[in-house]
Amino acid sequence: MEQPTAQQPQYSTPSAPYKVSQNSSETEVSTVDVLAAKDLVVGLGSHYLDVRTTEEFEKGHADVEKAANIPYMFATPEGRVKNPKFLEQVSSLYRKEDHIVVGCQSGVRSLHAATDLLGAGFKDVKNMGGGYLAWVENGLATRKPEAATDEVAAEP
Repeated sequence: MEQPTAQQPQYSTPSAPYKVSQNSSETEVSTVDVLAAKDLVVGLGSHYLDVRTTEEFEKGHADVEKAANIPYMFATPEGRVKNPKFLEQVSSLYRKEDHIVVGCQSGVRSLHAATDLLGAGFKDVKNMGGGYLAWVENGLATRKPEAATDEVAAEP
């Protein structure tokens, strides 16, 4: 069996903790690979929180029953800025005791979002390493927008 090397991405390990110092306290985020994330969401009933922008989410997302989209960042002319109401929006949807798997496009935003959620008192939050890109690469079910139909008439 091949031994892991330092060059392998963090998400290749099913449960690789990531420690982040935040306000002089240390928060540990557990990162799981996409197959483990799928098992948690589909098999064990965890919630899936997609923190990509609404535009990214609408182009395609993980096809799971308990999925929600709350952007962690917004695209602005000056670049991406953090959603100032992120924690408030998540708190209105989930309880602190809920099991939540957080995903984004590649696993970076979700790592930061998971760190913020743990720092806000959420108890069981996991980061999905590799994000939606890894989800697609692994051939897992996705939901994409329906093609436009002829029923939609152009305005004169």
